[in-house]
Amino acid sequence: VEIYSLHVDSKVTSRFAHTIITSKIINRANESREATFEVELPKTAFITNFSMSIDGKVYPGVIKEKASAQKEYDVAVSRGQSAGLVRITGRKVEQFHVSVSVAAASRVTFKLAYEELLRRQLGLFELLVRVRPQQLVKHFQIDVHIFEPQGIRFLETDSTFMTNELAEALTKVQNETKAHILFKPTVDQQKTNPELGETLLNGDFLVRYDVKRGATAGDIQIVNGYFVHYFAPQEMPVFPKNVVFVIDRSGSMSGRKIEQTKDALLKILQDLRPEDHFSFVTFNNQVAEWKRALLPATAENVASAAGFVQTLTARGGTDINRALLTAVGVLEKAAGLPERSVSMVILLTDGQPNSGESNVEVIQQNIQKAINGKYALFCLGFGFDVNYGFLEKMALSNGGIARRLYENADTALQLQGFYQEVATPILTRIEMQYPENAVEGLTTNNFKLFFEGSEIIVSGKINKEIEILPVEIKAQSHSGDLTLNEEAYVKEKEHVFQNQSYIFGNFIERLWAYLTIEQLLEKSVSAQEEQQKALEERALELSLQYGFVTPLTSMVVTKPSGQQQKELATKPTEAG
Repeated sequence: VEIYSLHVDSKVTSRFAHTIITSKIINRANESREATFEVELPKTAFITNFSMSIDGKVYPGVIKEKASAQKEYDVAVSRGQSAGLVRITGRKVEQFHVSVSVAAASRVTFKLAYEELLRRQLGLFELLVRVRPQQLVKHFQIDVHIFEPQGIRFLETDSTFMTNELAEALTKVQNETKAHILFKPTVDQQKTNPELGETLLNGDFLVRYDVKRGATAGDIQIVNGYFVHYFAPQEMPVFPKNVVFVIDRSGSMSGRKIEQTKDALLKILQDLRPEDHFSFVTFNNQVAEWKRALLPATAENVASAAGFVQTLTARGGTDINRALLTAVGVLEKAAGLPERSVSMVILLTDGQPNSGESNVEVIQQNIQKAINGKYALFCLGFGFDVNYGFLEKMALSNGGIARRLYENADTALQLQGFYQEVATPILTRIEMQYPENAVEGLTTNNFKLFFEGSEIIVSGKINKEIEILPVEIKAQSHSGDLTLNEEAYVKEKEHVFQNQSYIFGNFIERLWAYLTIEQLLEKSVSAQEEQQKALEERALELSLQYGFVTPLTSMVVTKPSGQQQKELATKPTEAG
């Protein structure tokens, strides 16, 4: 079974990426064989389409509500269940895998499409294409087209498998607002060495870029009655931060985990700014404070903390409740902190609460009551023994986010990278205001914190009669209260996207739907039962209307008769 053509085509229009992967396979054997289509896509993406075409007959995937898709599937497979077509396979990716039996000399074309909104992290947008054909491919091609009306400030490609020969197959054409990246290696260029038929193409192909930013109140783009507003202020003073690190030192952290944690903490200590205040709470079944107060990040205190970090050892149980309450207490009783500063708790744990209070709902309530909206809580779950749903709910209920750290060689870098994302708060209490009569269906437009290197995105529908969309942004910066105003002329803005050959339809409307679904699902994590139901119903409605495979929908894939007829593609979540 030979893959004779593999084409990845990505169009990124104003951060919204639409990717189509097409694989063409021929069975050169004289009997029927299994043809497999296996690709990895970013976790942040929603699949929008899949089809198999076998000898000219097309078998499309159909997106349905998860429960009804499951019912249809169960009827078809009353003789036992096979695993779904999509599973999480890494820190950033999930895998889509489907096999179909192909007759001798027959051809099959697999086509998968997915969409995602690229998020700015540490100053860059990143488009990830995972490349793993597992054989030499006669026609192999990756095309990435980028159109950013704000202008492209910086663009680079990166890959984990590039050689000098392969680099010759890479071309990059770029002007003020557009870029085209083409990677088209010949069969010879793909080989690990001339004698063997093994491929070098195995790993990540990355495109990273950033846009130019002129207007202080961000950039507004409009297409067919929908708008998106991007806001990422530059060169603002950084708020001093007061941070308590809450570190799990229970028995399960022993060995490599505690060593990697120590490595990362030593580097994070070096990154603290002199005006920051910090402390450590460590816990197993006992909770210990490094110092009984927050200390300024002087060279002397940082050196003393580094000495403390190096002494950490792991044994015992896991009392998350008392550890977090202790950390909140450290912030509560802190004196002499800068008047305008940002306070946060960063929890790192690899296990479930099994010492002290172990009921996760009680812990969530305790912590929310103690924090009371004053501080942000970030939860890092190390590995797969954590109750990720619990950590996520706790973080989202307290103005922070959760992240899973994957246990591998770069875990210390993952931890450091996370810290860098939250290390430079430059705005608090951001309100993006639009006239009520001008917009509807607005995505989240109030934000607690804005960190340097990220970007705020708000989207919505515009009233048809409006000619000018005025915007007011209110926020607090370190140097004082901030008010920014901007006006977008609807006709002028819509003109930007006319005559662009590679814009996919109503992309801002799809971006709005993607962002709305993502936010509804996120809100449902920390919502009460009744509200949770309403949020999920609305998210389901939009998922079906716009054809997204989200955690609430499934794609039913039907195969030719005589084979296991139906399979399901369902979006996995980090919380399982």
